[in-house]
Amino acid sequence: MAKSNHIDMLNGPIAVKLILFALPVAVSALLQQLLNAADIAVVGRFASSQAMAAVGANTFVINLMLNLFIGLSVGANVVIARYIGQGRAEDSRKAVHTSITLSLISGVFLCILGWYIARPLLSLLGTPAEILDLAALYFRIYFLGMPFIMLFNFSSAILRSKGDTRRPLYIMAFSGVINVLLNLFFVTQLHLSVEGVALATLISSAISSLYLLRLLCREEDPYVHLDLRQLRLHRHVLYRICTIGIPAGLQGVIFNISNVLIQSGINSLGTASVAANTASLNFDYFCFFVGNAFGQAGTSFMSQNFGARQIDRCRSIVRDCMLLGPGLTFCVSMLFILFAEPLSGLFTTDAEVVRLSAQRFYIVLTFYGIHSFNEILSGMLRALGHSVVPAVINVLFICGVRLLWLFLVFPHNPDFGFLMYCYPISWVTNIGVLMPVFFWVVRREFRKAR
Repeated sequence: MAKSNHIDMLNGPIAVKLILFALPVAVSALLQQLLNAADIAVVGRFASSQAMAAVGANTFVINLMLNLFIGLSVGANVVIARYIGQGRAEDSRKAVHTSITLSLISGVFLCILGWYIARPLLSLLGTPAEILDLAALYFRIYFLGMPFIMLFNFSSAILRSKGDTRRPLYIMAFSGVINVLLNLFFVTQLHLSVEGVALATLISSAISSLYLLRLLCREEDPYVHLDLRQLRLHRHVLYRICTIGIPAGLQGVIFNISNVLIQSGINSLGTASVAANTASLNFDYFCFFVGNAFGQAGTSFMSQNFGARQIDRCRSIVRDCMLLGPGLTFCVSMLFILFAEPLSGLFTTDAEVVRLSAQRFYIVLTFYGIHSFNEILSGMLRALGHSVVPAVINVLFICGVRLLWLFLVFPHNPDFGFLMYCYPISWVTNIGVLMPVFFWVVRREFRKAR
């Protein structure tokens, strides 16, 4: 059973295994996105537009608070995969127990924090008064499930470190069905509002995380077996996880802030631009998930093989990731571009919204293959122990360029399409800096490893 559920990253063909690793990760991310949309759809269709707005008003702040701690799960993935590659089973088990303990501590912290800051934080963010009470209620109940959400993310990272991406997908799919059914039951049968969809998320998160925890406890692989009696923080392991995870998390936080500022620029252009951006974003996610999945694959494969000092194989991982990730992302994006107007028409019959949405397809999705380079190179740098470098470069040359464009360039031509150019320009600028830095770090680390 153990052999059938994990990918041997240290032996055999690399390209096929990268695809087998990345596909479940991409589908899991897409499924999570669909579940978030289901929450909004159910409450909007069967409760009220105010309830739908209250759920939507929480999206940014929830993502903002989650990103830092999800970054720590990236650190856990790298550290455990490195120990597996080095054959250090005892250190790997310490990292597993530290990761699960850290997930519970961070989850409880977020749970308590969210309960007390819900209303003041939402007020600070300008949530309309008529939906503030509902938004705060959703926020508080959602954050009661944070220990389960953190546990799921860290448990999934542990399984990814040994090449198991299928079981987290199966469990998420199962809990997703539970989530949708509970949404419908609470809202249509019990006539609950935002509290209904929040409770559904809490219960489904508990089911998925506890099932993953059970899998780790029953895992026969000595590198990732979990014994609940041994849960504790091992200082040297915690330090390594934080060294890699905190910069990755802070990068995600700053990205969210920059995206909100860009949204304010879109809002200034009127309802048609806002609607067009909302429609086309749904297809952005598909492209992003493909590139990000190969970024996660590169992180795990590089961590294990660099830990095992298989430098020639590490070079092959770099080559295959840089071919497969951008290549498949480009194919997906071109498919969407080919049918830009019909796809935009799925969300609206307004001709102007369809035109603007298709325009965003042509400008942004054309360059998504380049963006996937940023995800992949950043992931492999973290696998080599260099997490600050990609975080600083991405913040300066993606977020920085976008904000310069928004505040200095865009005011001279306040047009929707012109604003959208901030995305490809920031990606091209960033990869122009990140790629030479990546190859310099790789050459140095590979030379030292020999």
